[in-house]
Amino acid sequence: MEKNGLKVLVTGASRGIGRSICERLDADGYEVVGIARNRPEDWPEHMAFHSADLSERETVKKTLAGLAESGPFYGLVNNVGFVPIGTIENVDTLDLQRAIALNVEVDILCAQALLAGMRAEGKGRIINISSRAALGKQGRTLYSMTKAGVIGMTRTWALELAGSGITVNAIAPGPIATEFFQGANDQNDEATRKLLAGIPVGRIGQPQDVAHAVAYFIDPRCGFVTGQTHYVCGGITIGAA
Repeated sequence: MEKNGLKVLVTGASRGIGRSICERLDADGYEVVGIARNRPEDWPEHMAFHSADLSERETVKKTLAGLAESGPFYGLVNNVGFVPIGTIENVDTLDLQRAIALNVEVDILCAQALLAGMRAEGKGRIINISSRAALGKQGRTLYSMTKAGVIGMTRTWALELAGSGITVNAIAPGPIATEFFQGANDQNDEATRKLLAGIPVGRIGQPQDVAHAVAYFIDPRCGFVTGQTHYVCGGITIGAA
């Protein structure tokens, strides 16, 4: 597809949901720039990729400064994440700093680095990937806390940036068939089996389901939707608090 000249940065781009988002946006004509710790061997040559440990503040700042200098970005998809597991009795507070760094802080750093370019262009799209765990999930104290924080940030940024032509929305996936999900949810655990059996649409989600939601929010025609959280969950959040 012919490129539309709109550049988009996607964090956590190397696999799973992030990789699917990159592939979808590339197919839709955006100039995609991926960032993650390691570049996949099969990463397309025409698609830019930057290797960086997103939990390292100074490394992130340096990488983002270089990207910002390359020209304005139209879009930002904050996808990278960390899922610490443990009930309240077993929470390791050392994981708290890593959870904040990867689930919250890097989102802020990316937005700060790209906002000047978006404001200069008078347009922009920021999409933050949260989680349905923000509504509460057993064994996810730190994850649910930080992902709920992402939703709060999204609403605040939407208010602050609306006058600059920049929309900010969140996507909160439910169960998605990725290595990320499988690593955080024991497939032999009764709670996991119950979760999957209770999905109203009758199947687990695919990374492409989330990528499709991103494609909607990032579209230049989607300028009257901001500050929203869209659950891509197969219906499991219906009726949830």
